[in-house]
Amino acid sequence: MAEQGFDLVIIGAGPGGYVAAIRAAQLGLKVACVEKEPALGGTCLRIGCIPSKALLESSELYIQAKERFAAHGIRVPQVDVDLGVMLKRKDQIVQTLTKGVDGLFRKNKITRFQGQAQLAGPGRVLVQSEKESVELTARHIIIATGSKPTIPKGIECDGKRVGTSTEALSYNPVPKHLVVIGAGYIGLELGSVWKRLGAKVTVLEFLDRILPGMDSEIAGDARKIFEKQGLEFRLNTRVTSARTDKDSAIVECEGSESITADQVLVAVGRRANTDDLGLESVGLQLDERGRIPVNPHFATTVPGIYAIGDVIAGPMLAHKAEEEGVACVEHIVTGYGHVDYNTIPGVVYTDPEIATVGKSEDDLLKEKAPYKKGIFPFRANGRAMGLGQTEGKVKILANKETDRILGVHIIGPRAGELIAEAAVAIAFGASSEDLARTCHAHPTLAEAVKEAALAVDNRAIHI
Repeated sequence: MAEQGFDLVIIGAGPGGYVAAIRAAQLGLKVACVEKEPALGGTCLRIGCIPSKALLESSELYIQAKERFAAHGIRVPQVDVDLGVMLKRKDQIVQTLTKGVDGLFRKNKITRFQGQAQLAGPGRVLVQSEKESVELTARHIIIATGSKPTIPKGIECDGKRVGTSTEALSYNPVPKHLVVIGAGYIGLELGSVWKRLGAKVTVLEFLDRILPGMDSEIAGDARKIFEKQGLEFRLNTRVTSARTDKDSAIVECEGSESITADQVLVAVGRRANTDDLGLESVGLQLDERGRIPVNPHFATTVPGIYAIGDVIAGPMLAHKAEEEGVACVEHIVTGYGHVDYNTIPGVVYTDPEIATVGKSEDDLLKEKAPYKKGIFPFRANGRAMGLGQTEGKVKILANKETDRILGVHIIGPRAGELIAEAAVAIAFGASSEDLARTCHAHPTLAEAVKEAALAVDNRAIHI
């Protein structure tokens, strides 16, 4: 068995792993990264964030051409969907980006190993591929193996009629009836894609609301908008089973009749991917949710072994994993690395987009924290009117005593881009007054953020 030595070995080449590898190489470490899949980039790049956003964009353009161009004086006699071309475009984007990561590895002289990685004791990683077994030694090891879909009891995923987001990225033909189990980010995004392309979409959610964990006022607004778009929600619904039955899928729900559909998307959440890593070889214990416990510097209880991203506590977001990867490596090399978890935004790429950063109003009410809020609707924003996208609003929450911004929540056009300003403001401890007195270009959507900041003190100009 061949043996190779490194300063750092990273298990997993998703957003957390590959970014950590690049930063470590920049800091002068000899780095190896192990990934079992042929393509680099992890779930996010290969079968998650990137392909889903490609389909969201394509399907949104289709709806615009079909339903909205006429209001602009643009006449399109007939609009058709070539699903094959749409799916091919999605795949080409993924291929381009995964090859890009491969190029970054070569540029930064990072050694890549393809195969299943297992800890083989302190400072040792065994990589098993179809061709050979290689043992790597390193002073430091980072586990960045990401997450995988949670499949509740009673649900039989066959990957054909009943499946996860992976299969939902490649339905062909468009299902006549799609049942989505779970009203979170993934379910709503992919449900929106297939609704736009012609499917009937029924979303089943165990809770009494959609978008669990998000500001409830914004989530309530989103539900009303999505229902107008044709999504059907069945809340307070407990799914007891889902299975394939010949050429259809059957979903059983507690206290109601079964539902027959062409496809079922299981999107109830994700869990840490810590299977078959050999954690027992070094005595690493998981927490009650199957995650790897770490200290504030991402160190596990075993010296020299670290963990980042979806395998540890916190939101399962690609950008959160990236920040942790950089902070972990910088702490290893320089003794300092930090992530401000209060400034990590979350975005739902539906139409309209939904974006959030910092505390929700629900959080503040639960904490009994003193706060004030400002709201500004996009219907009063000139740029939104020009775009023909006036649904939604910006909501800013600030400390009632100090005026420091505590949270910002946006539902509306390009909310995912607008939230960056809010994240920067919170990161630098800005007050709503700071944001309100910063000049914003006119006409822009960002003016709605400024107006919401003015509204915190009842000074909004345009409403």
